[in-house]
Amino acid sequence: MSIITVGNLTKYYGAELIFRNVSFQIARGDKAAIVGVNGAGKSTLLRIIAGQETPTAGGVHLARGARLAYLAQEARFDSRRTLLEEMHASLAYLNALRDEIIALETTLTDSARPDHDDLMERYGEALHCFEHAGGYDIDRRIAMILDGLGFTAAQRHEPVARFSGGQKTRAALAAALLADPDVLLLDEPTNHLDLAALEWLERYLRDWDGTLIVVSHDRYFLDRVTTRTLDLAFNRLDGDYPAPYQRYLELKAARLELQLKQYRAQQEEIARTEEFIRRFKNSQLSKQARGRERRLERLKEGWEGGSGRTEGLIARPEQQKKLAFKLGSNLRGADLVLKIEGLTIGYERPAADAQPLTLLHVPDLEIWRGQRVALMGPNGCGKTTLLRTIAGDLPPLRGRARLGSNIKIVYYAQAHEGLRMEQTIIDEIRRIRSDMKEAEARTLLGRFLFSGDDVYKRIADLSGGERSRVALAQLMLLGGNLLVLDEPTNHLDIDAREALETVLNEYDGTVLFVSHDRYFVDAVADTIWMVRDGAIEVFDGTYSGYVAARDAASDTGALPTNGLQKREPAHEPRAVSSAKEIRALNREQEREERRRQRRLAALEEEIAGLEAKLRDLEEALNAASAAGDVQRVTSLGIEMVEVQETLDVRYNEWAAIAV
Repeated sequence: MSIITVGNLTKYYGAELIFRNVSFQIARGDKAAIVGVNGAGKSTLLRIIAGQETPTAGGVHLARGARLAYLAQEARFDSRRTLLEEMHASLAYLNALRDEIIALETTLTDSARPDHDDLMERYGEALHCFEHAGGYDIDRRIAMILDGLGFTAAQRHEPVARFSGGQKTRAALAAALLADPDVLLLDEPTNHLDLAALEWLERYLRDWDGTLIVVSHDRYFLDRVTTRTLDLAFNRLDGDYPAPYQRYLELKAARLELQLKQYRAQQEEIARTEEFIRRFKNSQLSKQARGRERRLERLKEGWEGGSGRTEGLIARPEQQKKLAFKLGSNLRGADLVLKIEGLTIGYERPAADAQPLTLLHVPDLEIWRGQRVALMGPNGCGKTTLLRTIAGDLPPLRGRARLGSNIKIVYYAQAHEGLRMEQTIIDEIRRIRSDMKEAEARTLLGRFLFSGDDVYKRIADLSGGERSRVALAQLMLLGGNLLVLDEPTNHLDIDAREALETVLNEYDGTVLFVSHDRYFVDAVADTIWMVRDGAIEVFDGTYSGYVAARDAASDTGALPTNGLQKREPAHEPRAVSSAKEIRALNREQEREERRRQRRLAALEEEIAGLEAKLRDLEEALNAASAAGDVQRVTSLGIEMVEVQETLDVRYNEWAAIAV
């Protein structure tokens, strides 16, 4: 049974079309994700369903009596209430039920009332609803949800108006969960959540029996929570898939592949028909040629028969524009890229006699050339401060982070502090490379999805995603051999995140990064530094491997021996033992093997693309030859030779690496 029906929704902002004729139904208990690139209209659609915005056309029907809660991306609290008071205020439905139950209990004392039976029935319904919604367990539920979302006991008594933006969003999420609605609408609920809160929210929503519609760029979250995916693209609902995110990608790829085959087959049939018409229109077969011409016109115009059979042109599958760039460096630095020794990070306090604010004592750590290290941990543990200290933006309180010989750091700041807000996009790019001509800068920006007059927009007027793309373009121009990245996926849509994953995996330098995107971490990192309880756990492996090791450790009560180590801060320098050198050599060999596998995968993908291109060229050459098009035959023949030569080179490279 449907709890939400969306019918032919169309939305314009002025003359700009956001989407048209979007229709779908949501059944009770569905857990659906809305996905799409930035600007596709996901948040707009969610606001329309929530009744926060009016569509240009169409409508939304919510089942009678169904209660709905909506979490916006940016939460606002205007009152002076404390966090606990806000949580109790969010329970308006339960409070109303409780008041109704109390009133009914008073009324039912008069058993002579003619409507006594009806009131008794309503009293039973109200009691059931109150119990089912957790009315007898309010304090425990509030504590459970606030703990799960990372609020401390002290924060419960603080005014929400004093909270940071991220804390307010978490408070709004807690209020939405406490309301226990029939339908929960969440817009980017994983923003501002650390790893522990993310995992708690996933478990909570999986076990919750209500209806969920969520917009999120967190692919791990979508895979663990949702069972249905609505694909919003090209100003329409481009697909409705009964599957979580990863399975949706497979189903979509299969659908597009089938559509492309059908499109090509139809185009080939059209070409054969047009050739028949051209050759025989004025011959003895003119009657057949005219008949085929009428059928072809009917196909191109679209035709629907009386039996409901339709014919029309099959559209070529549309493809979203994607980021297209590469990172590289001409610098060959030392094998030991970074060595951390006795490092303590934090901030000096303004008062002369005040003790510095210490955030983290960092153990002795090393990063080697080609390594990809993900720094993870709870909010506020010092991850960004550590990156800024390594990058030289902040002085250490004690110890040092020493770079190897000929190592050039390029730092990507989470809040894009390096961008000059008053500059235009193109000027900000040319500031990094002053000798770059405007045409060259435009070409570069086109690879980051900026075109036309977009390049003259001020940085201050850009969205978070657009600023991220400008910062990535600068990153490409700076050409360091050690990338230090603080939340590089923030504000990027899923397509852009996947493009960045590919770029970093093909990058020939070293990467140290902070990210809450577990899917991104799993795709890029070969080493995990996890900040936990004032120490750093170092795991030589992927994030999935780390989770498996962590879970195994919690089951057995002991740390596993496959790479997970808890490293306390070192107070005295220690001599390097031969065993340590052997372990370092083994780790380097493992990293080399991972790099080899990444290069093999990239080559195999390129080879597959070249082979497909060669087949397409061969088909085109045959068609041009049959048509007697000498000029096209010549150009296609030259292109085939060039593609074959490139393919031979890639075959040789693959064979050399695969041995």
